[in-house]
Amino acid sequence: MPKKLIIFLFVITLFLCGCDNLPKPEITSGIRGEELGIDKNINEKTIDNYLNRDDSVYRDMRMLKDPGNYEAIGGDAYLSGFVKGFEAIPYPLIVNVTDLPKEVGNTYTGKTLYTYKNGKYMPNYEESKAILEYYFPKDKNIFLMCGGGGYAGGMKNMLVALGWDKDKIYNVGGYWYYEGNNKVEVKRKEKNEVVYDFWKVTYHDIDFDHLHQL
Repeated sequence: MPKKLIIFLFVITLFLCGCDNLPKPEITSGIRGEELGIDKNINEKTIDNYLNRDDSVYRDMRMLKDPGNYEAIGGDAYLSGFVKGFEAIPYPLIVNVTDLPKEVGNTYTGKTLYTYKNGKYMPNYEESKAILEYYFPKDKNIFLMCGGGGYAGGMKNMLVALGWDKDKIYNVGGYWYYEGNNKVEVKRKEKNEVVYDFWKVTYHDIDFDHLHQL
């Protein structure tokens, strides 16, 4: 093979690989970064550019109906819509939620896969780690989203603390601020009543009754 052709193919390969690379996770500036850990490069404004990747999974951390009063901070306690391709795995079922804004009050306080206490995440069931690794595979890029960015940020912190690669996890932020073209509406009005088409949501509940408590 001619030397020039080899060089040309090498350059093309580098170019193609470079185009497919994701920017390294980088926390944005201001309160969105300091308190929530939302990513600077891949967030509500840009996530459309990174959808449908075979090397990635997309997780929305909200419950279908959160007991917390998120309306008090301009949000929605219901999962009223989501970004196409994201699957819902409720963060409050994974670990006890701490540090919610006082206006929100309390969220779900039932059984969880893990308990966070004194800076450590302790599994509550024999299957806790296996479930976490199944829904958040370590060999994939993980895009996390929720309503405002808090649950997604908490999920990233948890995964990193348990050994996941921080450079493969992105806190995309909150659906309430999504500005893209892949919105799937769940909330709608029917005869002047609000209806939620939860059947549109790929929702992963956790059946604690069939797990083995530690």
